[in-house]
Formats: sequence, C-alpha cells, structure tokens
Amino acid sequence: MQHIFTNYPTRILANSSHELKVYVDRKKALFSTWYEFFPRSAAQEKGKHGTFKDCEKLLPRVAAMGFDTLYFPPIHPIGEVNRKGKNNATNAEPGDVGSPWGIGSQFGGHKATHPELGSIADFKSLVKTAKSLGIEVAMDYALQAAPDHPYVKDFPQWFKWRPDGTVQYAENPPKKYQDIQPIYFESGDWKNLWKELLDVALFWVEECDISVFRVDNPHTKPFYFWGWLIAEVKKKHPDVLFLAEAFTRPKIMHELAKQGFTQSYTYYTWRNTKAELIEYMNELTQTEQRDFFRPNFWPNTPDILPYALQSSNESVYLHKYFLAATLSSSVGIYGPVYEYMISEAMPGKEEYHNSEKYEVAHWDWTIQNKLITLITRINKIRHEQPSLQQTNNVKFCDTDNDQVLAFYKFDDAKQDETLMICNLDPYYMKQAWVQLPLKELGIHEGHQVKVIDLITGNSYLWDKEWNFVELHPTLPFHLFKIQK
Repeated sequence: MQHIFTNYPTRILANSSHELKVYVDRKKALFSTWYEFFPRSAAQEKGKHGTFKDCEKLLPRVAAMGFDTLYFPPIHPIGEVNRKGKNNATNAEPGDVGSPWGIGSQFGGHKATHPELGSIADFKSLVKTAKSLGIEVAMDYALQAAPDHPYVKDFPQWFKWRPDGTVQYAENPPKKYQDIQPIYFESGDWKNLWKELLDVALFWVEECDISVFRVDNPHTKPFYFWGWLIAEVKKKHPDVLFLAEAFTRPKIMHELAKQGFTQSYTYYTWRNTKAELIEYMNELTQTEQRDFFRPNFWPNTPDILPYALQSSNESVYLHKYFLAATLSSSVGIYGPVYEYMISEAMPGKEEYHNSEKYEVAHWDWTIQNKLITLITRINKIRHEQPSLQQTNNVKFCDTDNDQVLAFYKFDDAKQDETLMICNLDPYYMKQAWVQLPLKELGIHEGHQVKVIDLITGNSYLWDKEWNFVELHPTLPFHLFKIQK
C-alpha cells in the first residue's frame, strides 16, 4: 500500500509560500580553537607593560600550538575613577593597572586603544600578521563604561542616574563591578545609544578587519538589542562571529543563541564525572539544542578557576583539555595560566588569587612542558581529522569502569572515524573493557579493525566487540583513528 501513496499522492491540500533566504555560517562558526592571553602581559621583560608589538612576536608560538583564534580581553583605555586594585580590591594603589573591563578614560573609549598597548595602526599590524599565520584575532565587545568614560560626560542620558547624582555600579551576582557604570539600554535616547554601540562594532570590523567578537556578559543586556545588533552587523559583514560569554541559566543561554550568537560558553567547566559528561553532551546533541546552540568548551577562563583545577595535578589538566577538544568542535583555554597549571585560588571561591585581571603578569613564553606538547598534538589532530570538527556526531560507548569514558565520532561520509578513551582518575591507573560501536562502524564481531593512537603512534588490532584498555594518569587518554 505504501508505494501507492508514494507514487500517487493526493495534491488537494498542496500549498506554497514565499521564498525564504537561509544564510550558512562559515566553518569557523562550527570549528575553532581559541587561545587567550592579556596583551599587557606579553612583554619579555619582567615588570614592563606589554604592547601590541610584543603580542605580534608571540603569534608564531600561538600558531605552532595549533590555535586559530587569539582572543584578547578589552584593549581600550582603562578608567581611573573607582579603578580596581590587586585581587579585586575596591581601592587601587598607585601603579595599579586596573581591570581591562573598566573601559574608558581621558584617553578615550570603545574606539580607542590603551596608550601603553600602542596605536590603532599597531593593532592593525598585529591583526594582519595573525591572519598571515592562520589566526583570527577575536576582540572583546564589552558594553559598559568606567565612570570617566567619555560617554558619561558627553551622553549622560545613556545612564540611569539616582536623585543624588550617582549611578548604581554594575553587578552580575554574586560579582560586583564598582569600576563600571552599566549602560541604560532603555534610555529615552535609546536609538542614538544603540546606533553608537553598533558603530563601535562596525568600527573594529571595517577599520581593523576584525571578524570575531567575544561578547562580555550579554545576558545582562536586553535580548532584543542583541537580535538587532547582530542582524545589523551581518547585513554588511555576514561572516562576523559572536561568542556569548554567558555563564547563566540555560533558558537565557538558549535565547541568546536564538537571537543570533554564533557560539556560547558552556557548563563544561563544571562537568567532571563520567555521568555528568554523558548527560551534558546528550543534552547538547540529542535535544532541540543541537539545532540552535553551538557550544565552545573552556576548562578555565580569567573569571573562573573551577574547583576541579584547584591544586590539581598534571593529569587533570591533560584530560580536561583532551575532553574539551574532542567532545566539542570548538574549544578554548586561558593560555599561559593553563600551561603553567596555576591553581592558587581565592579562599572558598572559584577565582584566581593574584588574578591577571587586576595586574600585569610576567610569563616565560619560551616554556615547553609536557602539557604544552600534548595540547599542540591534540590541536594538530583536530585540524587533520574531520570527525573532530563537529560536535553533534558523538556516540558514547559502554565501558565496565565508571572512571573510564569512551566515545566515537565520524565525519559525514564515514571516511574518518575516531574513538576517544579517557581515564578520569588523576591518581590511579585504570583498566577497562570498551565496547566498539559495531553497528555504527558497519561491521560485525570477528571483523578485524586497526586502531592507531594518533597521540603516541602505537597501533592495535581488534576483532572483538569488547576490547581491553589500560590508561595511566601520566597519559590518561587514547585518541584512536579507526581503520576497517
């Protein structure tokens, strides 16, 4: 009967609609590898404020590690009124540099660069050199103002004033930003305000060839504003991408994605056990979220030192990056801090002690340790294996050990198939039997497959459905390429 309905369909209810245009994002929207550092900490000489020229010298290192997106915190002048001191102190001492997110001073606002970093021309040179190395520079788009930002004096109507002439400082509970005045998006002069904020984004796109923005705290601004702004930017520059820094409630994160954000930070930062990771990945890839929400997995950020990384050993840093880089097709790290395995926290908080957000740090950019070597290797493999360049293609495999996580990925044509196996215990060697996904592989038990560990180069021949693995914390994972 089915062939009758298929071959002779009834058309009495057929209808048509007007044509709808669909825009397909460029590949970086789906697949990207992010590295973050503070430009002011790029100087080779200790105690010296870094410059864009210093950053330019570090680009070959970033490229050699396999990162294709370099994200800078705000590069604008930093406010002097209510400037933050070290460790988020509300009173700055002489010489304190303040938080880059306290934007605006006598030296300019959102269309200016910090005078100690260099000029607009210096920044343009940096962006151009980065592109020649296959790196896109991502700018921080932070819509807020220090009390001495030019906006406050020139456009006081863009802020909500108390009867006593003060403005309530910005908050993102439980965090308080005494050095920032929130912009009043519902101002009576909102049309001119919104136009100016759009002009800020377009300035950097058109003047400095910026095509990626990391957006600071978008969940504290109106949804409608973001839908409008992103649409307006994409009318002229459709390839510009927006990453939402919104560690907030799921529905809010989802709405930001529906308003046009290309990618979003996620809860991966706090998912540690096998059950938590599987549940979260299934939520991202097996529900309606897969249709509108693109995750970007960051094990750490300047704002967040998760408890899992506090006083942790090398194995934790290894497996957290490995899982972020293989579960998600977009991944990022707050670079030198992660490489150095800095883990000293503010007591009882998920925040770095002596945070680089409030002071200039000095890093040995020539360091080459095991963690850097393996991050570099993983990034290289990600760029070589199409199966690792998307997120929704993950299938978890059964193991007989709750500390061993295994999952399979494949490209659209199943010409590239990979199997990742990870020991989540940072202290002890773990053994496990792992079930191969025979149905997905299109083979039966007894069919011999060769699995090649792309990390070590070792290979094994398997012809059973269940196969034995042993993983030590010193190298807690396999990244197998499957050859049938």
